[in-house]
Amino acid sequence: MAVLSVDLAYRLWANLGIVVLDRVHPAHSPALVQPGPGLPMKPVFARDEMDAAQLPIACEIIPAFAPGLNADFSPGPAGPVDANILAGRLNHLCGVRGIRVMMLDGPQAWKSRSNGLEHARVSERQLNRAAKTGLPGMVKPITGRPFAEFCLDVYDALCRRGWRRLATREQPGSALDQNQERILVESCPFAAWKSLGLKPLPAKRRAKVSDLAEAYAALRSLIPITTSRPPNHDQLQAIVAGLPGLALEERNTASARIVGNPPRREDGHWREGFIVLPVPPVSPVKPIGLRWLH
Repeated sequence: MAVLSVDLAYRLWANLGIVVLDRVHPAHSPALVQPGPGLPMKPVFARDEMDAAQLPIACEIIPAFAPGLNADFSPGPAGPVDANILAGRLNHLCGVRGIRVMMLDGPQAWKSRSNGLEHARVSERQLNRAAKTGLPGMVKPITGRPFAEFCLDVYDALCRRGWRRLATREQPGSALDQNQERILVESCPFAAWKSLGLKPLPAKRRAKVSDLAEAYAALRSLIPITTSRPPNHDQLQAIVAGLPGLALEERNTASARIVGNPPRREDGHWREGFIVLPVPPVSPVKPIGLRWLH
């Protein structure tokens, strides 16, 4: 079962990173996929003896203006991104694809007043995040407040469409078995790279083509990943952040690390919430050489 991973952005629609991740199962016909930037298309086969966690992951990069995201709205590339419209487009895509797990890179809630921390949620403190979501309206650094409020609006807009925030760390996939529930999972690309034991991708404004190539190659040396096209910075962040979503869908708790406290309502606001990270595989794939397309 596929999952959707989104690297959120609110200034420009073009800055969204939207990727559908799915396993390439042995029963499927071999498909032509792009194994990496600069390499030729080739068929991918999976061995029968592989368990789900060892099967290759096909990453389909979805353009921000793809027709499948929404049939009746085509925003201009200048933005800004409307949270409710974005939620409708993502919900539509998941409905068409039968996706029940959506990974979102952005805070889902504010800090609880009683969590014992001054400026951050428990999940943010456990990951030593530089960006901190405090009490309602309070964000550190303060310049991050518009983005944080946008992210909360996206979560709320999706919940109005039937989605629910991940509510338990114990057998988290069980929520999917109850009335076919669809769950929202907060991700963190920077922490995801570190959780895999890899060097985090530099910030977008500082990242060079060589940085993208290095990060992509390092990720593929650890996990068998193919992409439908060479990913840009936002899409590569969505890929690495979306990996634990597959673990949740597959009920493979050993391949996901859940930090933080459960989300809950407090004084009319959502507070806390889990952040879910990937765990490195027991048997990494053999490293292969790659080069990036300019």
